[in-house]
Amino acid sequence: MSRGLFIGRFQPFHKGHLEALKWILGREDEVIVAVGSAQFSHSLKNPFTAGERIEMIWLVVKELNLEGRVIITCVPDTNSMHNLWVPLLKAWLPRFDRAYTNDPLSRRLLVEGGVEVHSIPFFNRETYSATHVRELMIKGEKWEHLVPSVVAEYIKKIGGDKRLREIYSTRQ
Repeated sequence: MSRGLFIGRFQPFHKGHLEALKWILGREDEVIVAVGSAQFSHSLKNPFTAGERIEMIWLVVKELNLEGRVIITCVPDTNSMHNLWVPLLKAWLPRFDRAYTNDPLSRRLLVEGGVEVHSIPFFNRETYSATHVRELMIKGEKWEHLVPSVVAEYIKKIGGDKRLREIYSTRQ
């Protein structure tokens, strides 16, 4: 049985992430979705907690009946101590055979750590970008169509869009 690693911040989990997950599942029996930068939240770049991001992804996984093929977990950053990152991944995460990422630093560190790495096609990148989704939330514009509907409902339920506008309005 093959298992791939899909790591990202997922701030928030959007339709591009969903397409990437489906693409990886077309190549692997199982996928570990690792929520990175787990210790960060309540900032412009990282407004959602690790638990909130896990819940967003879990809602999508359940909706698509993928519970038996997707493992969701989280991993913290190593605060620029890059040589510790891959050993941390291997210690914190279930076994994986290869990783999928487009982030240049993650790719470099994984390759140097002896992990096979594959790129993920970008799915409408100019539209499906977590930065873009957060910018729309801050401006109070429509963003819901860029994320799976269960994610939009969840973000509204927890007041995540309002939280982000509040963080933006109180920045120094």
